[in-house]
Amino acid sequence: MSIMNASVSGMLADSNWLSSISQNVANANTTGYKTVETDFSSLVDQVSSVSADFGGVMTRVRSLNTSQGNVVATSTATNLAVQGNGFFVVSDSSGALYLTRNGSFAPDASGNLVNSAGYYLMGAPANAGPTPANSLSGLTKVNVIGAGETATPTTTGSLTANLPATATAIPAANLPSANTASSTYTAATSLVVYDNLGGSHTINLYFANTGTGTWEVDAFDASAAAPGGGFPYSSGPLATGTLAFNLSTGALTSGGTLSIAIPNGATMNLDLSDLTQFATSFGVTAATANGYAPASVKGVSISSDGTLSLTYSNGTSSAAYDIPLANVESPDNLISVSGNVFTSSTDSGPVFLGTPGSGSFGVINAGSLENSTVDLAAELTAMVEAQSAYEANSKVFQTGATILDVLNGLKP
Repeated sequence: MSIMNASVSGMLADSNWLSSISQNVANANTTGYKTVETDFSSLVDQVSSVSADFGGVMTRVRSLNTSQGNVVATSTATNLAVQGNGFFVVSDSSGALYLTRNGSFAPDASGNLVNSAGYYLMGAPANAGPTPANSLSGLTKVNVIGAGETATPTTTGSLTANLPATATAIPAANLPSANTASSTYTAATSLVVYDNLGGSHTINLYFANTGTGTWEVDAFDASAAAPGGGFPYSSGPLATGTLAFNLSTGALTSGGTLSIAIPNGATMNLDLSDLTQFATSFGVTAATANGYAPASVKGVSISSDGTLSLTYSNGTSSAAYDIPLANVESPDNLISVSGNVFTSSTDSGPVFLGTPGSGSFGVINAGSLENSTVDLAAELTAMVEAQSAYEANSKVFQTGATILDVLNGLKP
């Protein structure tokens, strides 16, 4: 009977081998698929010093998850491939978390990045702080259109200009800060800024000489100007400051920042530290102000360290998500789940997270996919070997059956 038991286990083992080969061939074109390998080990029921009761063979199937597939470029910016160690963290529709190398991500109708197997890419909101290295609970679905329109209020600005040292002082009653019909100024310029909703405002800046080396600077909302423009404004200045210059060098010595409360917006800190006072005419050489009008998402870019940035129609971009990579101590012992995803096991060890390109983690290649690691020529060769081994085991079984027939035919 040991002859037949061993041959039956051999046929079962070869059948498992053929199943692995069939799985590999079927997934030769599956993105991120790792070759499945069937390992054989002998079975022995009992062993003594004079004989052995052999039990045949057993098999174990494992996925070669540490092997690297070829990375090929695609035309989809959100397609991702891992070059090196690590897996993407994904979730199914119920929220269960898995690991995968299938980076064929593209936005669904809601803007969530989902791969060809229906699993959603998980990431951490940008600037939310470090992601816990030993937990997946802080990750959320990566969405590339959910932000919709966005606007950035103006908070900072700068102005570089020269104020004429030869200017005549203006009486206090006629300064811009008095906001009367007789208010006058030495020089003026304006800046376009944005409120919290992205609405634009023009801020008029007036510079008035108040004495040797001293100036007053006033900021007014241009929309409040008198009919035809200018003074008096329907409301007072948004900010007033005093400037003082070194008479020897022309450099500003005090009043380097003007805080302007933008209507319906934030407070803008206008840097005036580069103002000068020389014996020449007024002239602006540089002027900046941050903030942007409403803009919609027009594109996505993903860097090698997993930073996903949204590009807006006004040409600006901002980081939206950090995409981590996950790994385990023994990736080949991960448990396979339908859809080319994996879960951890006791043999694989617990999952840990890290930033792509740091430590033992590989980097992310955007606009690329990782090909299957299946070698069709090697699989077809193995298929012939498995078939021959199965047939050989079946011959052994037939021989055992023939011996039993002989024993059954013996007569006392």
